[in-house]
Amino acid sequence: MTVAPPPPTPPSGAAPPAPAPKPAATPPAAPPKTPRSGEIRERGVSRRDHVHALRWSTAGSVKVLAEVDVGEAKLSGQTAVGGAVSADQLRSGGTLEVGGTVDVTGSLVSAGFLRTRGAVHAGQADLRGVVHLAGDLTVDRSLTVNGSLRAPSVRATGFLAEGALEVPGEVVASHVEVRFREKSHVGSVHGSTVRLTVRPPNPIEMVLGRALPVLVLRVEADSVELEGVDVRFVRAPEIVLGRNAHVTEFEGKLVRRHPSARVGPESRSPPPYGLSR
Repeated sequence: MTVAPPPPTPPSGAAPPAPAPKPAATPPAAPPKTPRSGEIRERGVSRRDHVHALRWSTAGSVKVLAEVDVGEAKLSGQTAVGGAVSADQLRSGGTLEVGGTVDVTGSLVSAGFLRTRGAVHAGQADLRGVVHLAGDLTVDRSLTVNGSLRAPSVRATGFLAEGALEVPGEVVASHVEVRFREKSHVGSVHGSTVRLTVRPPNPIEMVLGRALPVLVLRVEADSVELEGVDVRFVRAPEIVLGRNAHVTEFEGKLVRRHPSARVGPESRSPPPYGLSR
């Protein structure tokens, strides 16, 4: 009978063979999403852990500790949500504060005060009143603003606004038209057509020589029209400078320029003594 030789003995001092790697652990499956069902109506003062419903309406003071996932939401009064908000349609006519993100596949309408700690996405949006967003605002189709909007950046197919903007990042849309009525600051504007104007000064502002401070750092588009705004750099094949527009530097062709428009570094004389203090 043939006897198999014993396995070779590793030399003295040699490291033992490395153990075979363990198979990667399979991540735990996400818990199933609670289905939407029924209708919830809140009246007066109420508090809930979460909301999952086909329809949700509020009138009073409502606090939700965690998430909200609804088909249609109609909110009035004061509503505070600690987590994220998901909806097919959302309309808010009072105060809405959200501790997470907001995702509305259809229409988002806010006609009061809206504050979020996360990003906001909507199919289309109509924002009136005061809107303060800690995250970016993204709208698949048209975005209309009438009031005050503060957000890190804004993206939409079409952007029409009147009021005040505080957007340190980008405003990106195919068509951008903004009529500034309050002090504003925008990092950059990118689009196919861009029109930025400032409301005319009132008689007192005209006498004192004061203009509404609106600063835009950069504008890039196929066609740009500016009136009353201060833009540091403009790049466009066609540039129109209207009344009291100021551009520090530009690349493109000036197709029309108002006599009061200025090109180059800002240079202003101090107001006469007694008109300011």
